[in-house]
Amino acid sequence: MIAISIALLVTFLLTAFGSGASPPTQSRPAPANRLLPAGQPRPQVVALHGALRLQLPIDQSRVTAIGYHAVGDGALALDPVGRQANEGLLARVARKLFGGGTHGLTYYQLGGDEGPGTAALDVGAAPGTDVYSPVDGTIVGITPLMLRGKVFGARIDVQPTNEPALVVRLTHLRPDPALTVGSSVAAAISKIGTIIDVSKVERQALARYTQDAGNHVSIELHRPATLAIP
Repeated sequence: MIAISIALLVTFLLTAFGSGASPPTQSRPAPANRLLPAGQPRPQVVALHGALRLQLPIDQSRVTAIGYHAVGDGALALDPVGRQANEGLLARVARKLFGGGTHGLTYYQLGGDEGPGTAALDVGAAPGTDVYSPVDGTIVGITPLMLRGKVFGARIDVQPTNEPALVVRLTHLRPDPALTVGSSVAAAISKIGTIIDVSKVERQALARYTQDAGNHVSIELHRPATLAIP
């Protein structure tokens, strides 16, 4: 009788209050506004070069992937902040043993031309996504970008306030109409343009790690003497 009473009590409790299991979830399509231009990104450092900090130029919810590659045009090496997702076995073992690279954004190493493997930073997002300045500074150049004999957006050069001997170069974007040479910009606050689609004229390595054509804004760091007119 005692055993039967206990069994009845357990059955009653499970019926009244449930077993605590979560109901099955159902996946839903991504909202349509995910493809629309977003607002300002949250302040987040994506790369370093000495005392210079590059902020993420795109809203975090719109980023498809982040990659670094060599470009061979005199661009300076950047120090990624985050973890390399496609690192080799030895690098993974070293990170487990000695730590480091566990915080921040996830990025991919994309290869590229000669020069430092982290000279170019590609931040992926859909065409039309808003791009914000990665540094506090002044616009010192807005030059049409030529790809296969046609103009595709512009190259925007920003002189950082705290590192005036350097120039941050951004490409693969259409400049904001209000942007002019001499404009002051603030990191992660000032909109400088929107991403354009160059997938028909340029094979984009970032596409290996995204679900689209790999369009992105590209960021490089130069000394003014190494900048050439495209």
